Amino acid sequence: MRGQDARQEAMFSYVMPEQRVPADHPLRRILKWTDEALLSLNSQFAALYAPTGRDSIPPERLLRALLVQVLFSIRSERQLMEQLNYNLLYRWFVGLGMDDAVWDVTVFTKNRDRLLGGQIAQAFFDQVLQRARTAGLLSDDHFTVDGTLIEAWASHKSFKPKDAPPKPPQGKNPDANFRKDKRSNETHQSTTDPEAKLYRKSTAAPAQLGYMGHALMENRYGIAMGGCVSEANGRAERNEALRLLEAIPNKGRITLGGDKNYDTREFVDALRSVDVTPHVAQNTTNRRSAIDKRTTRHPGYAISMRKRKLIEEIFGWLKTVGGLRKTRHRGRAKVDWMFVFGLAAYNLVRMVKLVPAPG
Repeated sequence: MRGQDARQEAMFSYVMPEQRVPADHPLRRILKWTDEALLSLNSQFAALYAPTGRDSIPPERLLRALLVQVLFSIRSERQLMEQLNYNLLYRWFVGLGMDDAVWDVTVFTKNRDRLLGGQIAQAFFDQVLQRARTAGLLSDDHFTVDGTLIEAWASHKSFKPKDAPPKPPQGKNPDANFRKDKRSNETHQSTTDPEAKLYRKSTAAPAQLGYMGHALMENRYGIAMGGCVSEANGRAERNEALRLLEAIPNKGRITLGGDKNYDTREFVDALRSVDVTPHVAQNTTNRRSAIDKRTTRHPGYAISMRKRKLIEEIFGWLKTVGGLRKTRHRGRAKVDWMFVFGLAAYNLVRMVKLVPAPG
């Protein structure tokens, strides 16, 4: 017998959102690790809020909502609030009941900015990393470092001379011809995001306003061990690589892989001074490499050359899924916050694939 296409809605529903989510859904394990990490941050959350006043959005729900935004490539907070209103999976993950009202987007953004002002992203990343360490997913001997250019939320039209007088409004999107002008970070600055710098990652790439994102990866399973955002310049990758190495706990004799940009005498000597073996790709273009056969003859060097390419998967995920191809925030501090938070989200996704599901 053919069923009837009736749209009569039931007045009450006795099915919980928990029952709608499949038992083997990967978000279940991500939620478990996330809740464990958030529980460890309870004292840091308490320090961000006044003891009296009107209740804010719980910081745990804020971070879960931001995690949903990163994991599912939601473009904006406004779209996130819209989808939280009707997407049952998202409501369950964030912790909203069936009848709970979704926050106004302005209220959500104001509450989010409170977390952006603290070191919550780094603390959350550290807690997620601790879960990976407990699961035996971290290497203690072999690492890779690399950097990527993150496009700033600013256009070339906003890159204007620092001492130029303000011009009267010329419409919403006026024409501009600056291709033959000499422009540099010393004489020009973006009026939209003053901290963004004009930088070209390679000779084959165009110059862009942006920041440099840096990541440190362990070579066994490709877990991100650390990350940060710096000013975009030619020395940033090497300088931040040395700083990221300081975050490795109890390091003994380790190796550090990298691309040809790290093959400089100054950087190689700095690594060896702290008992780190440089496994960087040799750059023999018009000069002599800073490493020789004393390093490259070992089988471990060839392994590092293969493993170092895994770090491009981290950057690829952050840009295609995590929404960091072009940042939605202005200012280095906020871009750094979202970059580190995106690395934590990547690690959670990676852990789902590596840790066997409970039987």
